[in-house]
Amino acid sequence: MNGTTVYSRDGTHIGSIDHLMIDKQSGKVAYAVMGFGGFLGLGEDHHPVPWGKLEYDTTKEGFVTDITEEQVKGAPTRSDGWVTDREWERRTHEHYMVPNYWI
Repeated sequence: MNGTTVYSRDGTHIGSIDHLMIDKQSGKVAYAVMGFGGFLGLGEDHHPVPWGKLEYDTTKEGFVTDITEEQVKGAPTRSDGWVTDREWERRTHEHYMVPNYWI
């Protein structure tokens, strides 16, 4: 999964999956942490994107999403303890307009 390319709906390469985050209580994939920008992995910005925003496309052998650069830049910021902060998760899912995975 790591390194899998992510494309926009129009087929433009927008990033790649760096790693997945699993919800410990449910065992479900919660987020794909995506790398955006950079060159050969240097200078990349990493952002957690709700798993529900990605669809696997077998013809592209990668994921497709409708997220925009503006959405990524405007996403709720991470702070200490963000990984276990349900309020941060709620705001993030609301920001990306995707249902909460834990409901």
